[in-house]
Amino acid sequence: MNVVIIKYNAGNIRSVIFALERIGIKATVSDDPQVIKAADKVIFPGVGEASSAMLYLKEKGLDKVICSLQQPTLGICLGMQLLCSHSEENDVDCLGLIPQKVKKFPASAGKVPQIGWNDISGLKSPIFANIPEHSYVYFVHGYYAAYGANTIATTTYGLEYSAALQKDNFFAVQFHPEKSGDVGQKILENFLSL
Repeated sequence: MNVVIIKYNAGNIRSVIFALERIGIKATVSDDPQVIKAADKVIFPGVGEASSAMLYLKEKGLDKVICSLQQPTLGICLGMQLLCSHSEENDVDCLGLIPQKVKKFPASAGKVPQIGWNDISGLKSPIFANIPEHSYVYFVHGYYAAYGANTIATTTYGLEYSAALQKDNFFAVQFHPEKSGDVGQKILENFLSL
């Protein structure tokens, strides 16, 4: 299976590579449009700030490449947020593949960024096959996507929000499956088996 991880200036790529290696997948890391388009599965990870990441994607033409993908594509953390329509993080328009706005946690939510383990529920997607409700996964983020029509899992941190989203061939998780132990590994396996 040809799995490509998109290389850009906000990737948490090493831990994703290691997580895939643990399940026997050797992924290619690339920012080459042809390599990305030829993949069977694409992973779009991310840690960092939305507006600088979008600027980089546009400079490299990767925004158009990602929007053209037809194969299963998985956004992780900032990757998920960039698949949405807009982020309040420096007020930036994102890729618009999932019609959802990303907002800053209110002060009432608690300590921001949210860092640590939280449970997910309302699981409704093949990527959550054989994952029990209220399984724990690892989050690190200061912005969130509200609950909406494309929500396929929720969690709560001061308020309920989308732990995962899906629109067409684009799947996206706010948490880090590559840092979420056996549950995260199973989610990656489910994505790769789509």
